[in-house]
Amino acid sequence: MSKVYPRTFSHIGISVPDLTKAVEFYTQVLGWYEIMPPTQIVEDTSPVGEMCTDVFGPKWGTFKIAHLATGDRIGVELFEFANQENPENNFEYWKTGIFHFCVQDPNLEELAEKIVAAGGKKRMPKPRYYYPGEKPYRMIYMEDPFGNILEIYSHSYELTYGAGAY
Repeated sequence: MSKVYPRTFSHIGISVPDLTKAVEFYTQVLGWYEIMPPTQIVEDTSPVGEMCTDVFGPKWGTFKIAHLATGDRIGVELFEFANQENPENNFEYWKTGIFHFCVQDPNLEELAEKIVAAGGKKRMPKPRYYYPGEKPYRMIYMEDPFGNILEIYSHSYELTYGAGAY
């Protein structure tokens, strides 16, 4: 059996209720690049239409999509579906699936305030230190203006956990 090597991360898909506002938020607040502006996709027999039917099943109708990229070249697909549901509390961490994504900013306090000013909210009262009094590694859980959970780290994942954060 051949050795398994670590794969790189390509992209993540995020559902939002308003694609135009989401593109504005993620480009202006998080600084991500717009790769493809909001585009409507229609259920039809085109290669894209058929691929979407494979994924969503028949009778999905239409949706809007935009493609963004982070500073480290990770892709972000933003989706706005016609039957979009916005649960009052989108933080069901106990259910199987992805419950958050994390971005990195050395000044996470400033970014947290920008997110709040743009309509998001803090899920924690203040950032927490992983090594209080020893290292400046901090984190905070946030919510974007659309109810998606995001976390902010002040330092890289490897630095934060490489020394045994717990």
